[in-house]
Amino acid sequence: MPDIDVVAPNLKRRLSGVTATVVRLIPVQARMIGIVATGPGLPPELPHIPLSRAATLPRDRWRVWHARRNTEMVLGLLLRHVLRRRYRLLFTSAAQRRHKRFTRWLIRRQDALIATSPQAASYLELPATVILHGVDLSVFHPAPDRAALRAELGFAPDDIVIGCFGRVRAQKGVDLLMQAALRLFPDRPRAKLIFSGRVTADNQAFADDLQAQIAAAGLSDRIRFLGEVPWEQVVRNYQSLDLFAAPARWEGFGLTPLEAAACGVPTVAARVGAYETLIRDGETGSLVAREDADALTEALAYWLDNDAARAQAGHSARAHVQANHAIEGEAQAIVQIYRKLLS
Repeated sequence: MPDIDVVAPNLKRRLSGVTATVVRLIPVQARMIGIVATGPGLPPELPHIPLSRAATLPRDRWRVWHARRNTEMVLGLLLRHVLRRRYRLLFTSAAQRRHKRFTRWLIRRQDALIATSPQAASYLELPATVILHGVDLSVFHPAPDRAALRAELGFAPDDIVIGCFGRVRAQKGVDLLMQAALRLFPDRPRAKLIFSGRVTADNQAFADDLQAQIAAAGLSDRIRFLGEVPWEQVVRNYQSLDLFAAPARWEGFGLTPLEAAACGVPTVAARVGAYETLIRDGETGSLVAREDADALTEALAYWLDNDAARAQAGHSARAHVQANHAIEGEAQAIVQIYRKLLS
C-alpha cells in the first residue's frame, strides 16, 4: 500500500448514499493520491485500513480525515485532539436544511468544507467549495445488448419500463409515483414500473399499503417492488429502463438521475436536491414541482406516449453526463482540496 495521505471513514455498515460515494470515488482518487477508507461495510477490493490503524498512524506528517457524517466528524476530532494524530479535518455536506446546533459546532471545527451543491453550501454558514457529484461512466453505461438484458429480466420488447431506486419511504415520493402509475397504466398496457430499495421496519406499513393499492388495482404484474438488490444488479436494472423517476419530497443531492442518465435513460424528477442542476428540463427529462402528483402524472404521460422523444432524451442525457458529470472531475476537484490542506 502506498503512503497514506487521506483517510475516508465510513462509519455505517449498510449501503447508503454516503457509502456509495466513498465506494465509487476512492478507486478513482487512489490513482491521484494515497487514499484509504476505514470502517465497516465496504467491499474488500477498496483500499482500506482498520479503524485501529487510522487511530495510530505515525505523527510524522499531516494527513486528511475526510468525514461525510456527524459521527465521522466526532471521530476526527477525537483522533486529533485526544489521540494527537496529525489530521486535517474535512467535511462534505449534502444537506439542504439548517443544521442542528451540535452539527454546526462540529462544522466550525473543520479545516475545510465541501458542499455537493450551491443549495447545500448556503446552509453551512461558513465558506465551502462546491463540488457536484459525478458518475463513473465505466460502470454506468448503456447495455451492450439491451434487448438480451431486458429479456433476461423478464421484460417484453415493447414494454416501457420506469424505474425508481432508493429506500422505499415517503421522503422519496414513492407514493406519489405510485399514484401517477395507478392513473396512467390502465390506458397504457406497455408501461411497467419497478421499485428497488430497502424497506426499513419503520416503513413496512407504508410499503404494505402501497402493495395493497397495487393489488386492488390489478397491477401487481406491472408494478413490482424488487427490494434491496446487489450493486451489480442495480446497474443492470438501470440499463434495462426506458425512463427513471425521482419524485422525492426532499433530497440532499440525489445521485440516481445521474446514474440513470449515464445509462442513457431520461428522468422525471421533482425540483429538490441538485436535480435542477443535473436535469435539463425537456431535453434530458422533466422537472416538476415538489409533491405535485398531477404534474408528475402529466410529465410521465408525455414521456410514456412519445417513444422518439424519450429515445432522443436518453441520448442527450448520456451526452450531458459525459460532458459535465464524469466522476474523474469530481475526484480531481476533491484531491485539489486534499493537496491544499496537506500543503
